[in-house]
Amino acid sequence: MTQTTPYRIVFANEKGGTGKSTTAVHVAVALAYQGVKVAAIDLDHRQKTLYRYLENRADTQSRRGSELPTAKFDVYAGEDVEELEARVALLSEGCDCIIFDTPGRDDPLARHAATQADTLITPLNDSFVDFDLIGQVDAENFKVKRLSFYAELIWETRKKRAMAQLKEQRREMDWVVVRNRTQHIEARNQRRIDEALNELSKRVGFRVTGGLSERVIYRELFPSGLTLLDKGHLGELGTSHLVARQELRSMVKGLNLPFASLSSK
Repeated sequence: MTQTTPYRIVFANEKGGTGKSTTAVHVAVALAYQGVKVAAIDLDHRQKTLYRYLENRADTQSRRGSELPTAKFDVYAGEDVEELEARVALLSEGCDCIIFDTPGRDDPLARHAATQADTLITPLNDSFVDFDLIGQVDAENFKVKRLSFYAELIWETRKKRAMAQLKEQRREMDWVVVRNRTQHIEARNQRRIDEALNELSKRVGFRVTGGLSERVIYRELFPSGLTLLDKGHLGELGTSHLVARQELRSMVKGLNLPFASLSSK
Protein backbone atom coordinates (compact mmCIF):
# COMPACT_ATOMS: atom_id res chain seq x y z
CA MET A 1 0.00 0.00 0.00
CA THR A 2 3.04 2.27 -0.32
CA GLN A 3 2.15 5.72 -1.64
CA THR A 4 4.32 7.92 -3.82
CA THR A 5 4.24 10.62 -1.17
CA PRO A 6 4.06 9.36 2.41
CA TYR A 7 1.06 10.55 4.36
CA ARG A 8 2.07 13.14 6.97
CA ILE A 9 0.74 12.84 10.51
CA VAL A 10 1.87 15.74 12.69
CA PHE A 11 1.50 15.92 16.47
CA ALA A 12 1.67 19.58 17.40
CA ASN A 13 0.86 21.64 20.44
CA GLU A 14 2.72 24.72 21.65
CA LYS A 15 2.05 23.70 25.24
CA GLY A 16 4.00 20.92 26.93
CA GLY A 17 2.66 18.18 29.17
CA THR A 18 -0.29 17.13 27.01
CA GLY A 19 0.86 13.57 26.32
CA LYS A 20 1.82 14.46 22.76
CA SER A 21 4.87 12.20 22.44
CA THR A 22 3.20 9.26 24.22
CA THR A 23 0.21 9.55 21.90
CA ALA A 24 2.49 9.80 18.84
CA VAL A 25 4.42 6.65 19.78
CA HIS A 26 1.28 4.64 20.40
CA VAL A 27 -0.24 5.74 17.09
CA ALA A 28 3.00 4.81 15.29
CA VAL A 29 3.02 1.33 16.84
CA ALA A 30 -0.72 0.88 16.27
CA LEU A 31 -0.25 1.60 12.56
CA ALA A 32 2.78 -0.70 12.39
CA TYR A 33 0.64 -3.49 13.84
CA GLN A 34 -1.73 -2.97 10.91
CA GLY A 35 1.11 -3.56 8.47
CA VAL A 36 1.51 0.13 7.66
CA LYS A 37 5.12 1.09 6.92
CA VAL A 38 5.78 3.92 9.36
CA ALA A 39 8.58 6.45 9.76
CA ALA A 40 8.78 8.88 12.67
CA ILE A 41 10.89 11.98 13.18
CA ASP A 42 11.34 13.86 16.43
CA LEU A 43 11.71 17.63 16.04
CA ASP A 44 12.17 18.19 19.76
CA HIS A 45 15.91 17.58 19.93
CA ARG A 46 16.02 18.74 23.56
CA GLN A 47 13.57 16.25 25.04
CA LYS A 48 13.73 13.60 22.28
CA THR A 49 10.89 11.67 23.94
CA LEU A 50 9.61 9.98 20.78
CA TYR A 51 13.13 9.17 19.63
CA ARG A 52 14.15 7.77 23.03
CA TYR A 53 10.94 5.72 23.28
CA LEU A 54 11.52 4.05 19.91
CA GLU A 55 15.22 3.66 20.71
CA ASN A 56 14.23 1.83 23.90
CA ARG A 57 11.88 -0.33 21.83
CA ALA A 58 14.74 -1.29 19.49
CA ASP A 59 16.93 -2.13 22.49
CA THR A 60 14.20 -4.37 23.93
CA GLN A 61 13.88 -6.22 20.64
CA SER A 62 17.61 -6.81 20.53
CA ARG A 63 17.82 -7.85 24.19
CA ARG A 64 14.87 -10.26 24.00
CA GLY A 65 15.56 -11.48 20.49
CA SER A 66 11.98 -10.69 19.49
CA GLU A 67 10.33 -8.93 16.58
CA LEU A 68 8.02 -6.04 17.40
CA PRO A 69 6.11 -3.91 14.89
CA THR A 70 7.76 -0.50 14.97
CA ALA A 71 8.73 2.57 12.96
CA LYS A 72 11.91 3.81 11.35
CA PHE A 73 12.92 6.81 13.43
CA ASP A 74 15.26 9.76 13.62
CA VAL A 75 15.68 13.08 15.40
CA TYR A 76 16.39 16.40 13.68
CA ALA A 77 18.41 19.00 15.59
CA GLY A 78 18.87 21.58 12.85
CA GLU A 79 16.96 24.74 11.98
CA ASP A 80 16.78 24.66 8.18
CA VAL A 81 13.49 23.69 6.53
CA GLU A 82 15.11 22.42 3.31
CA GLU A 83 17.53 20.28 5.29
CA LEU A 84 14.63 18.91 7.34
CA GLU A 85 12.68 18.03 4.21
CA ALA A 86 15.72 16.25 2.78
CA ARG A 87 16.03 14.24 5.99
CA VAL A 88 12.30 13.45 5.90
CA ALA A 89 12.49 12.29 2.28
CA LEU A 90 15.36 9.94 3.09
CA LEU A 91 13.79 8.57 6.27
CA SER A 92 10.33 8.01 4.79
CA GLU A 93 11.47 6.40 1.53
CA GLY A 94 9.33 3.32 0.96
CA CYS A 95 6.99 4.20 3.83
CA ASP A 96 3.23 4.74 3.81
CA CYS A 97 3.30 7.53 6.37
CA ILE A 98 5.63 9.64 8.46
CA ILE A 99 4.84 10.88 11.95
CA PHE A 100 6.24 14.18 13.22
CA ASP A 101 6.54 14.88 16.94
CA THR A 102 7.07 18.60 17.51
CA PRO A 103 8.28 20.59 20.54
CA GLY A 104 5.83 21.84 23.15
CA ARG A 105 6.70 25.45 22.35
CA ASP A 106 6.43 27.91 19.48
CA ASP A 107 9.06 26.77 16.98
CA PRO A 108 9.58 27.58 13.27
CA LEU A 109 10.03 23.94 12.27
CA ALA A 110 6.98 22.93 14.29
CA ARG A 111 4.95 25.55 12.41
CA HIS A 112 6.30 24.28 9.11
CA ALA A 113 5.46 20.68 9.98
CA ALA A 114 1.94 21.66 11.09
CA THR A 115 1.19 23.54 7.89
CA GLN A 116 2.37 20.58 5.78
CA ALA A 117 0.32 17.96 7.67
CA ASP A 118 -2.23 15.72 6.02
CA THR A 119 -3.58 14.95 9.48
CA LEU A 120 -2.74 17.44 12.22
CA ILE A 121 -3.27 16.05 15.71
CA THR A 122 -3.39 18.49 18.63
CA PRO A 123 -3.54 16.73 22.01
CA LEU A 124 -5.11 18.84 24.77
CA ASN A 125 -5.57 18.20 28.46
CA ASP A 126 -9.14 18.81 29.58
CA SER A 127 -8.63 22.28 31.03
CA PHE A 128 -9.09 25.88 29.94
CA VAL A 129 -5.35 26.38 30.43
CA ASP A 130 -4.80 24.07 27.46
CA PHE A 131 -7.91 25.26 25.60
CA ASP A 132 -6.30 28.72 25.50
CA LEU A 133 -3.94 27.36 22.84
CA ILE A 134 -6.76 27.31 20.30
CA GLY A 135 -9.24 29.83 21.64
CA GLN A 136 -9.99 32.34 24.38
CA VAL A 137 -13.20 32.18 26.38
CA ASP A 138 -15.23 34.76 28.28
CA ALA A 139 -14.49 34.63 32.01
CA GLU A 140 -18.20 34.89 32.93
CA ASN A 141 -20.05 32.62 30.51
CA PHE A 142 -17.16 30.57 29.02
CA LYS A 143 -18.27 31.36 25.46
CA VAL A 144 -15.49 31.51 22.87
CA LYS A 145 -14.42 35.14 22.35
CA ARG A 146 -11.72 34.74 19.72
CA LEU A 147 -9.37 32.30 18.05
CA SER A 148 -5.81 32.03 19.28
CA PHE A 149 -2.86 32.77 17.01
CA TYR A 150 -2.27 29.02 16.61
CA ALA A 151 -5.87 28.33 15.55
CA GLU A 152 -5.76 31.24 13.09
CA LEU A 153 -2.51 29.88 11.61
CA ILE A 154 -4.05 26.45 11.03
CA TRP A 155 -7.31 27.96 9.78
CA GLU A 156 -5.49 30.04 7.15
CA THR A 157 -3.33 27.06 6.18
CA ARG A 158 -6.37 24.86 5.67
CA LYS A 159 -8.02 27.50 3.48
CA LYS A 160 -4.93 27.76 1.30
CA ARG A 161 -4.63 24.00 1.08
CA ALA A 162 -8.29 23.69 0.05
CA MET A 163 -7.81 26.26 -2.70
CA ALA A 164 -4.67 24.53 -3.97
CA GLN A 165 -6.08 21.03 -3.67
CA LEU A 166 -7.37 20.72 -7.22
CA LYS A 167 -4.50 22.57 -8.89
CA GLU A 168 -1.68 20.83 -7.07
CA GLN A 169 -3.52 17.60 -6.24
CA ARG A 170 -2.67 18.14 -2.58
CA ARG A 171 -4.53 16.36 0.17
CA GLU A 172 -6.90 18.41 2.29
CA MET A 173 -5.71 18.81 5.87
CA ASP A 174 -7.70 17.03 8.58
CA TRP A 175 -7.29 18.68 11.98
CA VAL A 176 -8.10 16.53 15.01
CA VAL A 177 -8.10 17.72 18.62
CA VAL A 178 -7.43 14.77 20.93
CA ARG A 179 -8.69 15.12 24.49
CA ASN A 180 -6.08 13.53 26.74
CA ARG A 181 -6.24 13.07 30.51
CA THR A 182 -9.98 13.67 30.72
CA GLN A 183 -11.30 14.04 34.26
CA HIS A 184 -14.69 12.52 35.03
CA ILE A 185 -15.06 13.97 38.51
CA GLU A 186 -15.54 17.64 37.60
CA ALA A 187 -18.77 17.46 35.65
CA ARG A 188 -19.33 21.23 35.41
CA ASN A 189 -15.82 21.92 34.09
CA GLN A 190 -16.15 18.99 31.67
CA ARG A 191 -19.44 20.35 30.34
CA ARG A 192 -18.01 23.84 29.84
CA ILE A 193 -15.03 22.47 27.91
CA ASP A 194 -17.36 20.26 25.86
CA GLU A 195 -19.43 23.28 24.89
CA ALA A 196 -16.41 25.48 24.12
CA LEU A 197 -14.77 22.78 21.96
CA ASN A 198 -18.02 22.15 20.12
CA GLU A 199 -18.50 25.87 19.44
CA LEU A 200 -14.91 26.37 18.28
CA SER A 201 -14.86 23.22 16.15
CA LYS A 202 -17.78 24.58 14.12
CA ARG A 203 -15.96 27.87 13.55
CA VAL A 204 -12.52 26.45 12.75
CA GLY A 205 -13.36 23.04 11.34
CA PHE A 206 -11.44 20.62 13.54
CA ARG A 207 -12.76 17.30 14.79
CA VAL A 208 -12.66 16.19 18.43
CA THR A 209 -11.92 12.66 19.60
CA GLY A 210 -11.14 10.98 22.89
CA GLY A 211 -7.52 10.40 23.81
CA LEU A 212 -5.50 8.72 26.55
CA SER A 213 -6.36 8.98 30.22
CA GLU A 214 -3.76 9.71 32.88
CA ARG A 215 -2.32 6.27 33.69
CA VAL A 216 0.92 5.24 35.37
CA ILE A 217 1.34 2.39 32.86
CA TYR A 218 2.39 4.81 30.11
CA ARG A 219 5.31 6.07 32.17
CA GLU A 220 6.25 2.54 33.24
CA LEU A 221 6.43 1.33 29.64
CA PHE A 222 8.82 4.04 28.47
CA PRO A 223 12.13 2.37 29.54
CA SER A 224 11.27 -0.79 27.57
CA GLY A 225 9.72 1.03 24.63
CA LEU A 226 6.74 -1.29 24.86
CA THR A 227 3.13 -0.21 24.33
CA LEU A 228 -0.23 -1.50 25.47
CA LEU A 229 -0.59 -3.22 22.10
CA ASP A 230 2.36 -5.53 22.69
CA LYS A 231 0.37 -8.49 23.98
CA GLY A 232 2.60 -11.36 25.04
CA HIS A 233 5.39 -9.01 26.09
CA LEU A 234 3.73 -7.24 29.02
CA GLY A 235 3.04 -10.05 31.46
CA GLU A 236 -0.21 -10.14 33.42
CA LEU A 237 -2.36 -7.08 32.80
CA GLY A 238 -4.95 -5.76 35.21
CA THR A 239 -8.45 -4.62 34.31
CA SER A 240 -7.39 -0.96 34.14
CA HIS A 241 -4.68 -1.83 31.61
CA LEU A 242 -7.17 -3.69 29.44
CA VAL A 243 -9.48 -0.68 29.60
CA ALA A 244 -6.54 1.54 28.63
CA ARG A 245 -5.78 -0.69 25.63
CA GLN A 246 -9.36 -0.37 24.41
CA GLU A 247 -9.17 3.38 25.00
CA LEU A 248 -6.10 3.46 22.76
CA ARG A 249 -7.83 1.47 20.02
CA SER A 250 -10.81 3.84 20.15
CA MET A 251 -8.52 6.85 19.85
CA VAL A 252 -6.73 5.44 16.80
CA LYS A 253 -10.09 4.66 15.19
CA GLY A 254 -11.31 8.18 15.95
CA LEU A 255 -8.35 9.69 14.09
CA ASN A 256 -9.87 8.26 10.89
CA LEU A 257 -6.49 7.82 9.22
CA PRO A 258 -6.50 6.48 5.62
CA PHE A 259 -5.32 3.02 6.65
CA ALA A 260 -7.05 -0.20 7.70
CA SER A 261 -8.93 0.03 11.00
CA LEU A 262 -7.29 -1.44 14.09
CA SER A 263 -8.63 -4.79 15.17
CA SER A 264 -10.50 -4.75 18.47
CA LYS A 265 -9.28 -8.19 19.46
